Amino acid sequence: MTFQLTAEQEAVREAVRAFGDEEIRPVAREYEEEHRYPAELLAEAAELDLVAPHVPESYGGAGMDAISAILITEELWRADPGVGGSIAAADFGTGMLVEFGDEWMCEEWLPRITSGETPIATGISEPAHGSNVAGMETRAERDGDGWVIDGQKMWITNGSVADVAIIMAKTSPERGHRGITAFLTETDVDGYEATPIRNKLGITAQDTAEIVLDGLRVPDENVVGEVDEGFYQLMQFFAPARADVAGQATGVAQAALEEAIDYANEREQFDRKIREFQAIEHKLAEMATNVEAARSLAYRAGAALESGDDALATRLCAMAKLFASEMAVDVTDEAIQVHGGAGYVADHHVERFYRDARVTKIYDGTSEIQKNIIADQIL
Repeated sequence: MTFQLTAEQEAVREAVRAFGDEEIRPVAREYEEEHRYPAELLAEAAELDLVAPHVPESYGGAGMDAISAILITEELWRADPGVGGSIAAADFGTGMLVEFGDEWMCEEWLPRITSGETPIATGISEPAHGSNVAGMETRAERDGDGWVIDGQKMWITNGSVADVAIIMAKTSPERGHRGITAFLTETDVDGYEATPIRNKLGITAQDTAEIVLDGLRVPDENVVGEVDEGFYQLMQFFAPARADVAGQATGVAQAALEEAIDYANEREQFDRKIREFQAIEHKLAEMATNVEAARSLAYRAGAALESGDDALATRLCAMAKLFASEMAVDVTDEAIQVHGGAGYVADHHVERFYRDARVTKIYDGTSEIQKNIIADQIL
């Protein structure tokens, strides 16, 4: 199956690429070195409809299709995984609100997210429970006309910079995954304490936090969807999230490929540009082929999401995430090899791209989890 982007999608790509080249790349290293969240650039990106582009227009979004959303993420990560990735990840939780949130939740928070005023966080992973979502230990106990939440969340994107968060907690612990509920909460309240995680290998401009929930009180009206249905609600958004990671991985790999090509055309050894050596030519050819294969699979996953075929979408999104993330680590590694010793230091972007790419094999389901999902679909 082939994909020819529409004229509108091509225009979106051009707009994101221009924004990335002109606004993100010149300051990316500064944000990375300072571990600083790019709040100012988030607001600028929102003016171009690059924040939560899938959100309906009625809530301030652009109502874009899945392929458009993936290519926006791809281009933002091509510009820089830390800064561009922060913009792409500002919407992590909006899908849950659109699909299951009450109207007041959508009206109050979605316009603030799409305008770049604040990102949203979603608290799922815990120190002892990453891939095993059903094993979470955070508890929510009913108290009068509300709930009290206690627990700890780990590796939470936007956890310390978001004004609003969705917290997953067990409301019927004895029922396992059948007893999980999603709660919406403001973050500037008693009982919610977020601490940024500063010692990450890569994407240091992105906010990742540990969250301690200590007697967090949430009114009954802040239940997102239905009590004890949170796990099933959440599962509906893992496929789109995995397609998004495929876009991330494709974007950073494309950036590394471009850096390697530029360097191969500049660097000379033995009185020749190194691109004239067959070893380098073949390396670049393989890198380009793998990037293009990942891009095609990511877009096919996006088309499957639009098709309404849940089984196909589940399979292709897992395949896209698996292939693209593994490819990104390989391609960024090869980009360093093309640079030689120069690629091992921060004078060139490829060492940062290598560090940034590594996380795509871990979050939103590790490569091992993707293989389990794919096997379940094909066997």
